[in-house]
Amino acid sequence: RSENELAWDDSDWGSWDNPEAKEDGSGTTTVRSAPWLQDCVVSLSPCSDLMVVAKDHKAVFLSAKWRTDDGGREEMTLAVSWSGTLSTEEGESVSSVICIPLASQKRSSTGRPDWTCIVVGFSSGYVRFYTESGVLLLAQLLNEDPVLRLKCRTYEIPRHPGVTEQHEELSILYPAALVTIDGFSLFQSLRACRNQVARAAAAGSEVVHPPPLAYKKWGLQDMDTIVDHSSVGIMTLCVFDQMKNASILGGFHASVKGSPPAMSQYITVGGGPYTGFYYAIEGSSQPLLSHVALAVASKLTSALFSAASGWLGWKKQSEEEPTQKQKPKVEPATPMAVRFGLPDSRRHGEFICLSPCNTLAGVTDDFGRVTLLDVGRGIAIRMWKGYRDAQLGWVQVSEGRGERESSPSAPLPRRHAQFLVIYAPRRGILEVWGTQQGPRVGAFTVGKHCRLLYAGYRLMGVNSVTSQGWLLHTQQVCLFDPATGALRTVTVPFHLALSDKKSERAKDMHLLKRLTTLLKSREAQSVLLDIKHPAVKKQQSDTELTSYIQGSKRQAIAELSATLTNLESRTALLFSLVPHPPLPFQTEVAGIEEELARVSPTLQRYAELTSGSRPSVSFALDSPDASLPVRSFLLVCVCVCFSPVGSFLFWGCLTGESPLQKVCTTLQKTGISPQQLLSLLLSVWLHREKEVLKKTEAVRHLHTLLTALSSMKGAVEESWDMQCVSPWWQQVRSACVQSHSSAAALLAAIVAHRAAKANITILGEHTHPSWEAVSLELEQWAVCVRQLEDVLSLQTLLCVPPPQGTPGSATPHCSVKALLEGGRGGIADSVAKWVFRQDLAPERLKDMLQRRGEAERKCICCCYISACSCGPPELLVSVCQRFPDSLSPDLLFAHCCWEYVVQWNKDPEVGWFSLSPAGISSMMWNTFIVKCFSAAAFLIEKVNNVCLCIQDVGMGDCAMTAFLGSCVQLLQILMEADSGVEEVTPPELCVEEVWGEAEGPASLAELALEQKGVHYPLVQHHYLLASLLHTAMTFSLRVKPLSLFDSKGKNAFFRELSSIQLMPSGDMDPGLVSLRQEFLLRVLTGWVTTQREAVEGSGSGDKTWPSLCLDLGLLLQVNPDILRRHLVCELYNQGLDPRAEQVEDKDVLGSQLLVLTGQRLSYSLLHTQTQTRPAMELLARLPPTLCTWLKAMDPSELGCPSVPLSQTSRLVSRLIEILPENHGQYSLALHLLEAVEDLQRDD
Repeated sequence: RSENELAWDDSDWGSWDNPEAKEDGSGTTTVRSAPWLQDCVVSLSPCSDLMVVAKDHKAVFLSAKWRTDDGGREEMTLAVSWSGTLSTEEGESVSSVICIPLASQKRSSTGRPDWTCIVVGFSSGYVRFYTESGVLLLAQLLNEDPVLRLKCRTYEIPRHPGVTEQHEELSILYPAALVTIDGFSLFQSLRACRNQVARAAAAGSEVVHPPPLAYKKWGLQDMDTIVDHSSVGIMTLCVFDQMKNASILGGFHASVKGSPPAMSQYITVGGGPYTGFYYAIEGSSQPLLSHVALAVASKLTSALFSAASGWLGWKKQSEEEPTQKQKPKVEPATPMAVRFGLPDSRRHGEFICLSPCNTLAGVTDDFGRVTLLDVGRGIAIRMWKGYRDAQLGWVQVSEGRGERESSPSAPLPRRHAQFLVIYAPRRGILEVWGTQQGPRVGAFTVGKHCRLLYAGYRLMGVNSVTSQGWLLHTQQVCLFDPATGALRTVTVPFHLALSDKKSERAKDMHLLKRLTTLLKSREAQSVLLDIKHPAVKKQQSDTELTSYIQGSKRQAIAELSATLTNLESRTALLFSLVPHPPLPFQTEVAGIEEELARVSPTLQRYAELTSGSRPSVSFALDSPDASLPVRSFLLVCVCVCFSPVGSFLFWGCLTGESPLQKVCTTLQKTGISPQQLLSLLLSVWLHREKEVLKKTEAVRHLHTLLTALSSMKGAVEESWDMQCVSPWWQQVRSACVQSHSSAAALLAAIVAHRAAKANITILGEHTHPSWEAVSLELEQWAVCVRQLEDVLSLQTLLCVPPPQGTPGSATPHCSVKALLEGGRGGIADSVAKWVFRQDLAPERLKDMLQRRGEAERKCICCCYISACSCGPPELLVSVCQRFPDSLSPDLLFAHCCWEYVVQWNKDPEVGWFSLSPAGISSMMWNTFIVKCFSAAAFLIEKVNNVCLCIQDVGMGDCAMTAFLGSCVQLLQILMEADSGVEEVTPPELCVEEVWGEAEGPASLAELALEQKGVHYPLVQHHYLLASLLHTAMTFSLRVKPLSLFDSKGKNAFFRELSSIQLMPSGDMDPGLVSLRQEFLLRVLTGWVTTQREAVEGSGSGDKTWPSLCLDLGLLLQVNPDILRRHLVCELYNQGLDPRAEQVEDKDVLGSQLLVLTGQRLSYSLLHTQTQTRPAMELLARLPPTLCTWLKAMDPSELGCPSVPLSQTSRLVSRLIEILPENHGQYSLALHLLEAVEDLQRDD
């Protein structure tokens, strides 16, 4: 250890040492977690060569050093170079630290820093400057409040002409003040102080304290609390913004200066407002120099007094008196009011991070949000949620030198892209986002106690002259992980900021650069395969590969030649496997024939569905059976392409064209591991499924190959315990459960099961001859085979093509692994998608599932037999038998309903499932329906026009009517479910035993059971509105539906159905009741009109509307008798007398029917075009009172005036029965009866 480390006093550091650290055998300490870092102030130099970690009054400086690891590689590490106490005042502690690298002034410099200054802010208000070795250079008290934040801005070359050149600056934030120090003067002062310290140390004399720094001090006003800031720099307004500001501040007669003033912009975050924007006009505040003159005068006075005391003999006495330390004078701040801000009383900002181009800024707050600010416009343009205690940084990337600089015209300027880096410590994730509205381009899982280190500046002391030709060696964003001690940098390729073809070419250029450095390693192959752009491919092949081959060393050529020689020697053995006449195959495998016979019908049906009748194009070179020269074989071996190699090695054996024993012997001589050969065999078997199903003998050959490979050395471990899972057979199972070739995977599993069983039987005879072999391996195989049988049955169903005229889609493929990862609802979801593609009506699906009970009484083996030559209904029943729990009727209907409503959400013209299980109705309403339902209601209310509403919502007339009718049904289901919720116990969700390990997202049924219960009055309230909208759409009525409800009713609409809302109660306003009554009467009139049209068209019509209107009348507080009387009158008005004889309201109804009868008789006697002689004679015989009354009637009000006299006679007879004898118009009714009978007798 060094002296500094030995002298380190860590008695009061508390949690600095990690108690959970453990020391391994090598003597190194392994740190599991480091929460102590969260309490420290950490700063990293932008050159990554110096790190400062401080806590309270102590600090540690770590400098970059090269070291050699155990493998002989050199790596850069950060080691402790100084440690000690920084505080000099009593009770003060370190509150902020930054490391500023200072540029070298030598002409030979290439951009490396000369030295690094550590600037430390204290809680006492002092700001002190140190060297890397901990020597104090300068100290100054700028304010008596604690230092909150230190930030630096260094010189950047202007990217575009006209951009204001920014000066270097150091800014110190206090709770109510902001101090800025000019970078040029600070740079010169620090250099002078360092030189003075070096001279004093060399001469052994005391260091002369330099005069204080000149600075500007602003008093930040109009903000309650300030915790962080950013100095944007000098900005100049355009003429328009200058005139706008002058008009706002000075009014109409404001004067505008000829040139816009230059202003320094500062942004602060905190509270009240959440973000504040300050502008300081250049020249408005001079540097504070009064205390500089005071310090110089104090030095002169002390020097003269010291000399005088020596003359007068007082020097000895003055030395004995204790000197009193005087506190420096603190200058007052110049007030600066906030220009504007982003007010948010509840939100408090925590940190602000300015982008490298000074146009954007990221702000974090106590709500866990990250806000992106547009600095120029002063607005928030984007917000990310869920990032509590986030740490921010920026990465600016320049475009590579490419086409933009080599264009034939003037070279285009290089583009720059900015990415926002967000570290979320609570989630342990580091994300990179493109700005301004770009996507997330990267995410990395890191520790939860890391620290994101972003300096935001480069070297101080650089200008436009000295920076010419410099290559600045600075990092932008680094992540320090205290658990491992690793310091990682974040590098983002430029192409991630682009899109489409431009991004593809830029990405390929990035890969081409990587290829240059990787060509000497074996990693170049993956980069070569990733390049897509044709031009870059040509450049890659013509330039980089050629130059590499020409410049490669002889050693590399020799190694390549040796490798090729080894490959050719092994290839010669493999190519000796030319097709020979097959040897007689005499091996019979017990048990396989029975299993193949059991699954043969399903395999046959699967083969018929997957063979396909569509014409396809194939090329001879792509055929698996194409000839494979040695060169091509070597190429596919290098590319690790298993399918061609597997076909070359094993396909002849599987078809019986090559000798099996000779092939296995030759393969063993090649030295290829049995595991690789097994992978090749399984790959060709699973990839050539269609051909395998056509060759019946392939299964037996596969069994022979598997047995031969299992007997090879290194295949099955000799020490394998039968009660454990064998890695060899687990490899076969993994390939089968991951494959989408269901039939081939099932056949391979059956064969492997028998081979494994034979292997276990042999091992059991050697160990326990008298015992029966029972193994965990066999249990695994039994489960695997059963799962693959289920998947084959399901895949066969999914392969059924949709009927003609329905929108087709690609056939979905499933595997055991996919179903297990899809959760417990994955199987029902797949079948529901199939039901939608088949366009099955709910009634037909219900009829299919009714056959299930009959089929369940049969043996499960009958599923295969019935599935052989059957249609979709039988296949569906077969699949439901295999999944009795996952495809129970309730679950299947729920998933079908959900799938239909999902498809309806994509295309509103598509109808949905009418059988909605009660469990998911609430989910459907909240997720999909309420949005469209509310839009339809508001639009009809606003425009009072049904057709306009249809255009805005995006659905046609029929689709909108059907949608509203479905809403009525859905709300009815919710009300019925809520009424019987206490009577029905919640169902138990079960799953088949072999599928019990399914893990994934929660199933639809589980989500439905977690839904809160609905509030019945609120559901009934929405049901009322849906019914009104449906009736208005059905009969094309102009209405404002929301106007039929009071304020309470309107406020309760479109809320969560489980919430408790303030509902209308008591008697309704008579005006609203009158509007409701008028609407319902119009509905009844419209329905009667449709019934008349249905009678004339020999139809039946919908007869449920009258009862629905009466039910709605009760809910809307409308008198149902008024509705009944109106209905009867309208029916008689349209000539539908038989349907009108059901109302028993005698007093009022009698008077109305009397008028209607008079209109009919007046039409027959007075208003017909051809009046008959009997009619004229009857008119002459009528009493004068009746004749005058008939002439006053207006038959034009009748919907159907030409009614048979027999119906009119029955109406008059019913009229006399209804009217009491003491009624005033009873005698008139008797005269009408006589007149109708006479007219009927004459006819």
